[in-house]
Amino acid sequence: MKRLLFLAAFAASLISCSVTGKHAQWTVEQAGQWWDRTPWPVGCCYVPTYAVNQLEMWQADTFNPEVLDREFAICEQIGFNTVRVYMHELPWLQDAEGFKSRIDSLLTLAHSHGIKVTFTFCTNGGGEGETGPQPAPLEGVHGGGRWVHSPLDRYFFDRDQWPQFKAYVQDILRTFGNDSRILYWCLYNEPENIKDGRDCLEFMKNMYQWAWEVRPSQPLTSPIWIRPGQKGELTKLDMVSFVCENSDIISFHCYYPPKELETFISMLRRYGRPLICQEYLARNFGSTFQDCLPILKKEKVGALNWGLAEGKCEYRFPWGHKASDGEPDVWFHSILWNDYTPYSQSEIDFLKETIKTNQ
Repeated sequence: MKRLLFLAAFAASLISCSVTGKHAQWTVEQAGQWWDRTPWPVGCCYVPTYAVNQLEMWQADTFNPEVLDREFAICEQIGFNTVRVYMHELPWLQDAEGFKSRIDSLLTLAHSHGIKVTFTFCTNGGGEGETGPQPAPLEGVHGGGRWVHSPLDRYFFDRDQWPQFKAYVQDILRTFGNDSRILYWCLYNEPENIKDGRDCLEFMKNMYQWAWEVRPSQPLTSPIWIRPGQKGELTKLDMVSFVCENSDIISFHCYYPPKELETFISMLRRYGRPLICQEYLARNFGSTFQDCLPILKKEKVGALNWGLAEGKCEYRFPWGHKASDGEPDVWFHSILWNDYTPYSQSEIDFLKETIKTNQ
């Protein structure tokens, strides 16, 4: 009897390990099945016009469903079916249930306009942040200069604090891990961009492990920042290798001309997994809707440009822009002014027609 009980306990432990084991990546076949039933994802990386950063977007006193609803309606009119949104740990640490309620509200609004959402947890871009009123944007600076990195330094650099960040990640994934309104999860944005000494390989490996322990029904990914070899030493091959070998779907960013986009796609096809270009559109770099969207559509690569409408994050200004430089001759990102008039009506018409012919 004792032997039978031991064998039963041992079998149960094996089953448990298979569910919350060290590696729970989808197979290529599972990823392909998900992709076959997924309409071509096309949309934008979205920051609402009322927010200068993730905190102002999500905090209870500034979260604005009316603006979200209005801007999701515009996405629907264009033909977008996906938006990518950044989260942050501070609203969860301040009020986890309230934060999750606001996430649910955003998902409900997006769904009402036929839009799925992908959420990004971590990014090295930006600086430290605190809860409460957020500083005004810096005039003439790309993104308003107030973006906040995640995790904050006090969590990123202190391994003793990682369990608290794990609790945040797993609570979000357990709450929304079977929510059909969510397309996929981006665990770590551009991990290769190790600004301010934030070499995140070990942290990112833990992010995957924490997510595998929950194993949401939606795919997991982290985007490759730059095509290996394009920018020399900026490529961190250990990070590129990890995300390509462990992500359910492959995501990447490409702010460069069509030939570079095609090269990147060709290189990543070898993994046999669905591809999503999670950031593009830098007009003065040669990344435009007219040149790049037809390629992404033809290849059935997900296409998320950066920016919808200009608001506090003035993404029309290129990286490194200063107020003294004045208005740019050509917008960098975004497609609408903050009153929702188009930067270029012909561009909007092209978007609508290109997307419509795929539906």
